[in-house]
Amino acid sequence: MTTDPNPSSVVGEIKAEVDAIVERLSQKLRDLNRTIWENPEIGKHEFNAHNTICSFMEELGYTVTRSAYGIPTAFEVLSGSGGRLVNFNAEYDSLPGIGHACGHNLITTSSVTAFLSLSMTLKRLRMPGRVQLLGTPDEEGDGGKVKLLERGAYKNVDVSLMAHPFEGTDSGDGHFYPDGIAGFRMVARERIAAEFIGKAAHAGSNPWDGVNALDAAVAAYNNLALLRQQIQANERIHNVFVQADKTVNIIPAYVKCAYQVRSPRLSGLKVLVEKVTNCIKAAGLATGCEVKIQRQVPDSCYADIVINDTLCDLYKSHIANYGHEVQRIIPVVKVGSTDQGNVSHQVPAIHAMFVIPTENKAGPHSKGFEAGAGTDIAHERALVVGKTLAQVGYDVLTKDKIYEAVKADWLRNKASY
Repeated sequence: MTTDPNPSSVVGEIKAEVDAIVERLSQKLRDLNRTIWENPEIGKHEFNAHNTICSFMEELGYTVTRSAYGIPTAFEVLSGSGGRLVNFNAEYDSLPGIGHACGHNLITTSSVTAFLSLSMTLKRLRMPGRVQLLGTPDEEGDGGKVKLLERGAYKNVDVSLMAHPFEGTDSGDGHFYPDGIAGFRMVARERIAAEFIGKAAHAGSNPWDGVNALDAAVAAYNNLALLRQQIQANERIHNVFVQADKTVNIIPAYVKCAYQVRSPRLSGLKVLVEKVTNCIKAAGLATGCEVKIQRQVPDSCYADIVINDTLCDLYKSHIANYGHEVQRIIPVVKVGSTDQGNVSHQVPAIHAMFVIPTENKAGPHSKGFEAGAGTDIAHERALVVGKTLAQVGYDVLTKDKIYEAVKADWLRNKASY
């Protein structure tokens, strides 16, 4: 490894190198962003995004593994040799009916920007270090990163870096952050499915011969409504009816529901999930319905994020050179979830948040945010974030003391989880 150089002299040199690379690629990156935003695809079906990004990287001379690790819409690009390995994650799935209302087109843009500018900088300066760009599908669903972790995609990664857009208002404390946040905590999450199986009968002539699956599903919903009074302020339970019988004069014999359970830590999630499943089972017992509950494998839950102080310091420092002032770490827990949390439990990681303007400060998962994610100013902010992540990655790869601090932070903070 190289000896840590003088930060004041190197920062300007590396920033200038990164800026020049992104300037040369600016229009291509804009076209990539626009194509993904204009063609939203839900998780597990991001075939156009997958092919568009892979072709983009191949045209720039990179070797791309399409459908990487046995996942049809995942991909991997590797660059460099020797030394440590820095990972950038690209998300590109959208939301049903509202397109890129979580701004994953901008995550792709920032991560692709970071990968290209870091890999090209290392090559030109003949510096050791390896860079990985992973296409991580289905973040809004079952979690592409969870599957990629299981299949060894992060096996040799030393640090994982990415950033996510938001509108600037953190739902945990109501404050407005004009430029973004380097580090914040998100909650752990598990998905549950339940099938309520009853017995059909004529609703008019002999309803007593039926067993009402709809009653069971409603009873479970009401049980959860009662449970919500007794959960922590930053815990959440969501419930929707996915499938049900539709003939009104027949006692419903089948209903399927989906649930999401969120808690700040994996330990708390385990307790809350048990309470939720008991509410569902009790509804079956009360109505006489059979209940089939399908839970995620424990390792497939979305984990909470392990904050890394050093990575947050680096991100805050580098983005300040672009005139952006971000909060280093906020103490509140944001009640969203991400599969980057799972990555952060395996390797040191950052999941920064950067602000994009939206009408009436519309937040993620809304049509207003979808519109904001397609604007030129949002794209420009994604480029700044990508350049910042590249410089954080450069520090990790080339400065031993910084990497040692990153690893020490991770080991210490992970132990507290």
